[in-house]
Amino acid sequence: MIAWDRVTRAHVLRAMEDYDRLGPERFFAEHGFAPTTSYDLAWEDRLYPPKAILGTAYQFATGARLASGDFEGGKSGAVKVLGALGFTVQPRQR
Repeated sequence: MIAWDRVTRAHVLRAMEDYDRLGPERFFAEHGFAPTTSYDLAWEDRLYPPKAILGTAYQFATGARLASGDFEGGKSGAVKVLGALGFTVQPRQR
């Protein structure tokens, strides 16, 4: 079981800043995630991959790196955790 309670809004915001600074391709390469397929994390008129952002925020919070397969990204996973932290996660527009 992953201790999501160690992840704060500040860790998520830091992960989004890292995404903005590195750009998507480098961010995914450095943190070990892939682009989103189902949901977008909406913040200040920008869209982010929720699972990748949460996984990176967890790494910032704990120092432990998660692989994409270590946790769910959907409604019962990353979407739920980010929502509990006050973020808006919406179905991806196709």
